[in-house]
Amino acid sequence: MLEDTGERIIPELMKPTNGMLLEHLARYYFAAPYVQGTVLDFATGAGYGAHLIAKLCKSRIDSVLGVDLDPAVVDYARQTYYHPLVKYEVQDVLDPALAQKIGPYDTILSFETIEHIADDVQFLKNCYDLLAPGGTLVLSSPFGAGRGKPCLSPWHVHQFTEDEFHALFTDFRDVQFYYQHGVLFEPKRAGVRYPFGIAVCTK
Repeated sequence: MLEDTGERIIPELMKPTNGMLLEHLARYYFAAPYVQGTVLDFATGAGYGAHLIAKLCKSRIDSVLGVDLDPAVVDYARQTYYHPLVKYEVQDVLDPALAQKIGPYDTILSFETIEHIADDVQFLKNCYDLLAPGGTLVLSSPFGAGRGKPCLSPWHVHQFTEDEFHALFTDFRDVQFYYQHGVLFEPKRAGVRYPFGIAVCTK
């Protein structure tokens, strides 16, 4: 999720020297093997992730829907990252009726979104309700001081501790945790500090 989504700023953020962009792209490449069927990209931002997934996974997906709350960003995505398998819509990830409006999905991708949301309980309920039985959620978030505690980013409500992050997914049948450092993803290794966690959850 890009921090500043104004149309004037997006091209600057899309430069290949932007380390945040490379980390975000890496999440989509990590998620690609888990993607199938109908796909929802939560907080799609500029749309490059939804577009990338459509290209990487075109042989095993039916469609990709990228949603974002900002109409200007959705317009940018439609104009810049068109793909015949991809649609972009303005939707609120906290809308309690969202599953009835746009669901269900076989795969949901949610990268660097949950730390922006005060009501993470409703957000995760929406993720769960939007998944078809047996569907997969791939969700990432940075680690920090913990729920309700200040963090360095002015755009983040809070950043979960590792234990808090693990506790988010108790409703899912199976959860596997991985850790990101730069563009590298791996299971946790002792003595390594990881800035980001990623969960692969099966309903």
